[in-house]
Amino acid sequence: MTKREKRIGLTTKIFVGLLTGLLVGVLFNLCVPNGYVRDVVFVDGLFYVLGQGFIRLMKLLVVPLVFFSIACGASAVGEPSSLGKIGGKTLAFYLATTAIAVSVALSVGSLIGPGIGLDMTTLETQELAETAAPSVKETALNIVPENPVAALAGGVMLQVIFFALIVGILIAKMGERASAIATFNAQCNDLMMEMTSLVMRFAPIGVFCLIARTFANLGFDAFAPLLKYMLAVCLALFIQCFIVYQAMLLGFARLNPIRFLDKFFPVMAFAFSTSTSNATIPMNIEYLEKKIGVSRKFASFAIPLGATINMDGTSIMQGVAVMFAAQAYGIHLELSQFLTVIATATLASVGTAGIPSVGLVTLSMVFIAVGLPVEAIGLIIGVDRILDMLRTAVNITGDAVCATIVAKHNGDFDPDVFRDRNA
Repeated sequence: MTKREKRIGLTTKIFVGLLTGLLVGVLFNLCVPNGYVRDVVFVDGLFYVLGQGFIRLMKLLVVPLVFFSIACGASAVGEPSSLGKIGGKTLAFYLATTAIAVSVALSVGSLIGPGIGLDMTTLETQELAETAAPSVKETALNIVPENPVAALAGGVMLQVIFFALIVGILIAKMGERASAIATFNAQCNDLMMEMTSLVMRFAPIGVFCLIARTFANLGFDAFAPLLKYMLAVCLALFIQCFIVYQAMLLGFARLNPIRFLDKFFPVMAFAFSTSTSNATIPMNIEYLEKKIGVSRKFASFAIPLGATINMDGTSIMQGVAVMFAAQAYGIHLELSQFLTVIATATLASVGTAGIPSVGLVTLSMVFIAVGLPVEAIGLIIGVDRILDMLRTAVNITGDAVCATIVAKHNGDFDPDVFRDRNA
């Protein structure tokens, strides 16, 4: 069997795992009564262990993969000025798409009115701790690690990226004096890529168990009072993913959006099933290089950075949640408060951990900034899991689109790979 056939086979298996897990989960929820066999043996036993085991396998790749790939990419670029120019473009795109995402969410929330006429007695409120928004200077200082080993051990991604960039730049500057370290970094990077391929063989099983457990636990009764809120979030996510991103891809890079979506859709499905941007980093880098045509050195720099600071899907949820809470509690928001939401949600996305449901924690920053009751967040916790899956898919798509556009303008893009349907 050829490498191409294996790759197509893995993608198909992931889709089968996703759809089968969805079907099994719904059947468990509707047809299998609560009890020891359903809850202990399957839902919180087999499905939980295999699903979370696969997530842990993906997460163990993230820190070493990000460090070695960024260090190798930075050393390959060479001049700090060139790296700064590339990084500046990438960062500007990420921040711009996040601001657009919040604006789309606020517009959709105003149009649909998810909180208008809501019967608050039908909703169960859960407690959520308040989190103050970090200042700009705190956000900037948190990029610099006091202890790089602690940053690597704790998976503090912005600090890992910062340290890896410095290492890569100095390797390039030292030249022959650091040739042994450069070779070591390259070999470690190759090792992590091989490990990624090994772990991905278990993706269909992991995806099946994660989806099956999620939908086995989701009772449809919890959705009814919040259907308008869910509709508003889904519509805003759709606009951002399939209209804003694809218009940017066509306008800035002159690339066919339909072909991009066709090639990239397996990564979106994988992100949907795992609900974690960080776990999707290895697959995102691989597909950008081998199916979209972005060079590995640039994808290895842009995707980990995007998974850390570019949370468009999360920002959309926060924008809609602001409108939902304001309408539900009868609070009128001024133009200045809308601008505050855009600024705070964009800032809150920088350095946000790419883990499931982290958006609910950072959402409290946004609510505090505009004077909304943090207790309102407890209203939407019940339906957040399914929305978290959707917004993670949007998060990683935004990373890939921005990376592709900047790579195209920077000469780190192979159009032949993009045009090849069988790549």
